[in-house]
Amino acid sequence: MQFKKWIAELEKLFADVIFVALSLSLLQFSFSLSWLLIGLKTVLPTMASGDDSPIFEDDESPPYSLEKMTDLVAVWDVALSDGVHKIEFEHGTTSGKRVVYVDGKEEIRKEWMFKLVGKETFCVGASKMKATINIDAVSGFAYEYTLEINGKSLKKYMENRSKTTNTWVLHLDGEDFRVVLEKDTMDVWCNGKKMETAGEFVDDGTETHFSIGNHDCYIKAVSSGKRKEGIIHTLIVDNREIPELPE
Repeated sequence: MQFKKWIAELEKLFADVIFVALSLSLLQFSFSLSWLLIGLKTVLPTMASGDDSPIFEDDESPPYSLEKMTDLVAVWDVALSDGVHKIEFEHGTTSGKRVVYVDGKEEIRKEWMFKLVGKETFCVGASKMKATINIDAVSGFAYEYTLEINGKSLKKYMENRSKTTNTWVLHLDGEDFRVVLEKDTMDVWCNGKKMETAGEFVDDGTETHFSIGNHDCYIKAVSSGKRKEGIIHTLIVDNREIPELPE
């Protein structure tokens, strides 16, 4: 009787061990299956939508071309002396990705950022003007993007710039030209190039001479006679006055 009782207890213990082993295997199988389903859920929509991915080896197009930007959140046009520059900003609000393009050229790329707010600083134009994009949270998952140029908001910078520069746009020999005068330095820019100039004093003011191709140009500076208006600058090309670009 003692032996049979011992055998019964041993059989019960063995059955419990098998039950536990089967339970653990089933749990492990369920866990693996869950991860497999999550992976399929992520991959299948990507394959169906045709999104760019390293698995498509026959895709010869550049992986980060402007046409494929999916996280583009802001675009600014910034008028500097050497031309109008386009700044584009990508911000992935889930991954924290930050990408800055200046005139289509990638200047900054950060793929993973745990901090979704902050700032990115870079340079713009031939004069290497300092530019900063500020990323601020508004509410929930909404963000606000502001651009600063040389430490000032874009609006404030452009207001100040309108007081320190003159801009003219003209058409010569089938080509458009953008001429900019920096009044504080008297530097002259044309289509992004700093021009060689020669200053001359005349009876009623000064003339700053330069050439565009075979065309003789000069910017004449005369006093307005009014304190608020200050000096008036006029562009003359081939003895013809060019109207200033309105602000």
